[in-house]
Amino acid sequence: MPDVITVRVQTGSNAFQEVVVKVERPTYNKPFLGGFRNISTGVEFHNAGSQTKPKKRPDKGIQLFCRETQTVVEKNKRLQTRNTTSTQMTKIGLYVSNMTDKLITPGKYFTAEEYHKRRLEAVIVLQKYFRRWHATNLVQNLKVQRRLRLAREAQEELQKKREKEEKLRREYEKKLNPKTKEDFELLYHDLELWMQEETEKINRTLTGAKRKAALCALLEEETQLIACIGMHKLNANVENQQKTILDFLEFYKLFLKCAQPRRWKAFDGKITEMDTQNSLRGKELLEIYHSINTRDIPKDERTSVLLTLKWTVKEHECKLTQEIVTLIDREIDLMSREVKECNLEGLRKRICTLFLQYIKIPEFNPQVAGLIKVPQDPLKLYKNVYFCHSCEKYLAPTEFPIPANSHTIGRCRSCYRLDNEARQRDAYFKYRLILEHLRKCEVDYQDDSKIVFLVQLPDMQYLIENIWNGQSALSACSDLYDLVMVRWDKKQEWSPWNTILLTKEEADAHLKLCNLQKTYEAPFISRIEQKHIRAKNYFARIPAMASFLHRSNNQSNAN
Repeated sequence: MPDVITVRVQTGSNAFQEVVVKVERPTYNKPFLGGFRNISTGVEFHNAGSQTKPKKRPDKGIQLFCRETQTVVEKNKRLQTRNTTSTQMTKIGLYVSNMTDKLITPGKYFTAEEYHKRRLEAVIVLQKYFRRWHATNLVQNLKVQRRLRLAREAQEELQKKREKEEKLRREYEKKLNPKTKEDFELLYHDLELWMQEETEKINRTLTGAKRKAALCALLEEETQLIACIGMHKLNANVENQQKTILDFLEFYKLFLKCAQPRRWKAFDGKITEMDTQNSLRGKELLEIYHSINTRDIPKDERTSVLLTLKWTVKEHECKLTQEIVTLIDREIDLMSREVKECNLEGLRKRICTLFLQYIKIPEFNPQVAGLIKVPQDPLKLYKNVYFCHSCEKYLAPTEFPIPANSHTIGRCRSCYRLDNEARQRDAYFKYRLILEHLRKCEVDYQDDSKIVFLVQLPDMQYLIENIWNGQSALSACSDLYDLVMVRWDKKQEWSPWNTILLTKEEADAHLKLCNLQKTYEAPFISRIEQKHIRAKNYFARIPAMASFLHRSNNQSNAN
């Protein structure tokens, strides 16, 4: 586009003159001031703008940056003051009342330093009251926490006292009415402690013939006590025999409950049940056993029960079933002759005993095959049978207690128990509780711990009594009911050289520790390590422990 253009200008009514106009091109981009676009032709028309150059800002020599601000929305609103005021003064021809005027007297002038000082004093006063309020609330919260803690500790102490009393009561009950092997073990242990105390008392106070006479009297009294314990043992054996039969039946009931009819849910929501042949057979035999054990029933009902039993056992021909049938016929014949029931008690017990043997045979009751311990095939017994040189009996491996330091199969459990009752009279009940708790804790770790299951009761007794002196390593508590064994380093599996004997509360706190070196003092850690070395020296002689000991040493060296 040229910089000069020619424009015709009208100078008169009919006269025109051409004028040359110079076009000054802008040095800046034309701003867009709006416009519109023709829809049909698509031509855009912009609003007109002047060609006047904008005023340039003077160059200050400093680079400035600016940005457009948002447009402020202004709003005008008329307000009326609360009090109408004016500045009109009294003058000639105008009177202004001064009734509402106030006389202001200037006060004492104070500097900025005095002003800030007053503000600081006011702030200090506010802080004092706030801190007092905060301290009061804090003390109240601490009192509440202390009261709750004391109540909780009192409750825990009461609970511990109740548990200890309950343990003593159960132990006293076991000694008063012994029924199990552990109960008689406690009795013989107390008898041995009493004998030691009495013997020591006699040796300390008497001499010569009086001492011998007192020892003979003490021996006689011990003999009477042993005889009394023996009578309790005979009575307990009779009760345990009856309990064994009832336990077998109760366990059989439980097994039948577990073998309920198979159930499945159909697509329409209905439940379908199906009884198996073995479960029906077991239920039938169990009902018959309960029927023949029922007392004080009429003769015709008793006869009906016996006939049902007779036809049930006659399904299998063998010596046992023939003997049961013979006894049933004999009882029916005696009942027809009006024999008293007290004279039939022995015969009825024989029938019940033989029928119980009949129930235990898998050929007649297939459901009982999984409940009996002794296999019916004699050939299976030859593979896993050991000979006890003390009682000269062939027994299963489970009947032999094998200590960790044993190289061969020794005496059976019965012989060990008999020898313990006659000589040492040790009680392993408390050590058994500690060992069971330890094994349960090791199973919860789920890190394939094996050593704890190799340790037996004599080993645990030696570990507690000889190495840990039968007391807690921290509090020296000697009550075995409150003591437990836990890992010294919880990252490694339990072993006699990685253990510590503590009370239950101390064990819980010990297992929460992350760094033993920072928590315990060096003398205490040194004393524990010495006990671990003693345990290593004792259990290193055991072949089963040797491999674990070498593995533990290699792991320690690697660490």
